[in-house]
Amino acid sequence: MLQKVNQSLRIKFQRASKKVQKLSSKPSNEFLLKLYALYKQANEGDCVDKASGGIRDRAKWKAWNSILGTSEFDAMTKYCEVVDQLVSMD
Repeated sequence: MLQKVNQSLRIKFQRASKKVQKLSSKPSNEFLLKLYALYKQANEGDCVDKASGGIRDRAKWKAWNSILGTSEFDAMTKYCEVVDQLVSMD
């Protein structure tokens, strides 16, 4: 059953996206790609475009496409969890 995204999760998600920008050290590429994919999935849904561009753009596309079918609720929740993990490591 799909869970509906409530206002408190949206606020938590927005706060988490601001926390990422304030980290004292840059996360690894693995974390950055995970965050990118979850953020795009939460905001735009499934990746519908084909891979294009250079290595960086293809890596981002591959990360996003790898979570195809993830619900908005799950993407937001996982994004917040990854950010909390990064904040605790910072």
